[in-house]
Amino acid sequence: MSRRVAAALMSHHRGRWLLTAIALAVAGLGSLGALNPGPAAADEVRYTLAGRVVQVADGDTFTILAEGKQRRIRMASIDAPEVKKDQQRPGQPFAQASKDALAKLIAGKTLTLHCFEKDRYERYVCDVPLDDGMTANQKQVADGMAWANMEGRGKFMRDPELPGLEDQARRSRIGLWRDADPVRPWAWRYQCWQKQQC
Repeated sequence: MSRRVAAALMSHHRGRWLLTAIALAVAGLGSLGALNPGPAAADEVRYTLAGRVVQVADGDTFTILAEGKQRRIRMASIDAPEVKKDQQRPGQPFAQASKDALAKLIAGKTLTLHCFEKDRYERYVCDVPLDDGMTANQKQVADGMAWANMEGRGKFMRDPELPGLEDQARRSRIGLWRDADPVRPWAWRYQCWQKQQC
């Protein structure tokens, strides 16, 4: 792109969004038609992705149908109990309850997601706004169905409200906090799945 074209785009009030959308489309994050500017974040590119929920895999992962394509969504800033994958990767206590709680919130609904990026598994990492002003991410944590994701010293944390919501759920001993010492999913994946020390 020439400097003149780039300057013209940037001078337009939506120039920044257009350049971002083009970069995202080239990076394989979807067609320009699937992307719309979302709420601004300090130093992260955000975009929206709209579609109908067609499957809930667990307490923090689901699939939407958007523009005729199925797209897997990983909910941002939370980590829910792991469901059983196979004999070598057993599930955690409360995994089914977490999955059921998420399904009750979003199954079959058409949602507009606020997304950040794709993860290494090619899932869209998104906040999931609900009609009441909260996100499904926040509800899962507030109801004791997921942790605020503090893996890697919080490098995946984008919602500053989540640690407080987790603390309230823990103090109220609701959901997974009924267990005296629930294992964080990132610790479970390492100890149980990788080290086989369940």
